[in-house]
Amino acid sequence: MNFKKTMAGSAIALATTLLSANIAHAACATDGLPSSMAKPDGYPARALNMVVPYGPAGGSGQVAQAMAEAVSDLTGVSINRSHKSGGSGTVGMTAYMATPADGYSVMEHIDDASSAHALDSGRPNPASDLIPLVTSQITFSQIFIRTNEDRFTDWNSFVKWVKAQNGKATIANVSKEGSMERVTMKFITDATGMEIQQISFDKGAPRYGALAGGQVDALFEQPGDVRSFLDAGKFKPILTILKESPAAFADVPNLTDAGLNFEPLFRFRGFYVHKDAPADRVKWLQWAFQKAYCQPSYQKFNESKYMTLIESYRDTAGSQKLITTTVAQYRDVYKSMGLEVK
Repeated sequence: MNFKKTMAGSAIALATTLLSANIAHAACATDGLPSSMAKPDGYPARALNMVVPYGPAGGSGQVAQAMAEAVSDLTGVSINRSHKSGGSGTVGMTAYMATPADGYSVMEHIDDASSAHALDSGRPNPASDLIPLVTSQITFSQIFIRTNEDRFTDWNSFVKWVKAQNGKATIANVSKEGSMERVTMKFITDATGMEIQQISFDKGAPRYGALAGGQVDALFEQPGDVRSFLDAGKFKPILTILKESPAAFADVPNLTDAGLNFEPLFRFRGFYVHKDAPADRVKWLQWAFQKAYCQPSYQKFNESKYMTLIESYRDTAGSQKLITTTVAQYRDVYKSMGLEVK
């Protein structure tokens, strides 16, 4: 079964919304929120803890640090980060769900939590078993090569070279089958006829280092996560996984240019608290994390990571809608792939 067509109808609405919703605006999304909010009954009386289910060097680690600093600058409350990497986010999710639901622990997570629930409904649903405080990054992916690569120089020559390698070409990617990255790569390999080995790395730094050091031939990643390599001239994108190219990557072929007819999936990152946390504490956390999104330091961070090319903000209700839509998309994809959806 051709599963690329299966998700097109459900994905197109999300893609259209993401690419058209207030891409350019002078005001920040949460400017209408009050500049301060009274702490409920003295909460928080001590530092908060943030569970991050990925390593500190990757995109999740970077956004967790930036948001923690923005919240602390806004509220004066310290946030300690605890990285629990492994299992494409499942180790961190398990660790977080075991923490007391007292509002003193929050979690950063990405769309992997949604795709994990889509495959197995027994896993936590981030839209209902957790309360999304804010979605603070939504972005697209690209395929990168080394700038000094001479075996291929662009998307067309890369595809031609990969096909000549008889399955020996490699690309660094995440490990989890069914993740946004793996599903997208299946779209690409099915459409092009390429056979390429996906070398698995759960942590960002080893994944980027594998391309920089020549251990792999290419890298699947989001542009903001490898901004330092782009700025240093070490990496260059050869395919943007969008229907249309953003201005920042106007010279990089997109899906339409490459003749790839599938709807792009997106990486999104956000912050959560347990659904059973006290309601007044949840309300304060929602204000703190949503207001922190518009802190100058966080806005500067997002801009530096190409996170303003697509509207990146969702409040609690918007995040729940995004997650619910994403879960439905992935369930359709997994069923068409022949995977057992529980």
